[in-house]
Amino acid sequence: MQFQDYYTTLGVARTASADEIKRAYRKLAKEWHPDRHPPHKRAEVEARFKSIAEANEVLSDPEKRKRYDALGEHWRHGQDFQPPPGGGGFRSVDPEEFARMFGGGRGGGGFSDFFAQMFGDMFAGAGRGRGAGPAPGRHAAMRGQDAEAEIELRVGEALHGGKRSFGLSIGVPCEACDGEGHLGGRTCPACGGLGQTRRQRTIELSIPKDVHDGQVLRLRGLGEPGDGQPGDLLLTLRLVADDVYRLRDSDVEADVVVAPWDLLDGTKVDVQVPGGTASARIPAGTRPGQRLRLRGQGLARADGGRGDLLLVVRLGLPEPLTDRQRELLRELGQQSSPVRGGAAKA
Repeated sequence: MQFQDYYTTLGVARTASADEIKRAYRKLAKEWHPDRHPPHKRAEVEARFKSIAEANEVLSDPEKRKRYDALGEHWRHGQDFQPPPGGGGFRSVDPEEFARMFGGGRGGGGFSDFFAQMFGDMFAGAGRGRGAGPAPGRHAAMRGQDAEAEIELRVGEALHGGKRSFGLSIGVPCEACDGEGHLGGRTCPACGGLGQTRRQRTIELSIPKDVHDGQVLRLRGLGEPGDGQPGDLLLTLRLVADDVYRLRDSDVEADVVVAPWDLLDGTKVDVQVPGGTASARIPAGTRPGQRLRLRGQGLARADGGRGDLLLVVRLGLPEPLTDRQRELLRELGQQSSPVRGGAAKA
């Protein structure tokens, strides 16, 4: 196998942490997955994808990475070296044979101590029997990464609370390769070497009472899978206007529809507010488009306070109208001056 600088391949520093290596690998594996490129570039892409997988295989394994950092291109202990023509010369040895040659007994001493001082416990497993198990500190369960997502929440939903269901694509360990990313020494075709696949999941969100635009909720255990516990999902809430409710700075503006004759003598309307219902009085002579303020009945603010609910008076007619009502409206129109406002030119 031809030597490559694995750190350069993944685009990370030599001091990169295990999490940084994992993130870099996942990003590059997605970018260079053969299925994402046209057929005429398949050979080039597959070669790059194979190099990325090889670099991750070495740098994500603490023992292999230690050997690679110490020995560089010779980290495989000479397996790529061939003896010079004519026989004799050099031959490769594995760590166990090396330890036997230079003294790997419990008494220590000699070259084994010398190399142990230089390279740490790189050869610590040389004297182990097959049943002795892996070296201490070989691998610790890693928590999965946190994921981020955004959903849009209608202002009316935020104001009145309740629950909201939404679909979310989450990462789960690949069932084909048990999350390893490879099968029989080859890249797993099911996950493309990522060790995980995407699965659609329905989440039922309880809308918090203090919800506000841009609020970030932490949903435990809904992030990326890991060797240990999965990460969390950081869900950003974006409030959007609906047919009735809309944001006006820190306040909520809502339409309230009344009949034209209700404005002659005034009327009362019941409106839904956080935690219940409020009665709003519309005074006689109120004009269409006029705003009535209900203090403290809007959405929570980031500073801990609560905004106001602004009721915008709109005119409406009964449905359906009777023939007599239509006749009366026509008579009213014939006896009245034209009514204009808003975008309509007077």
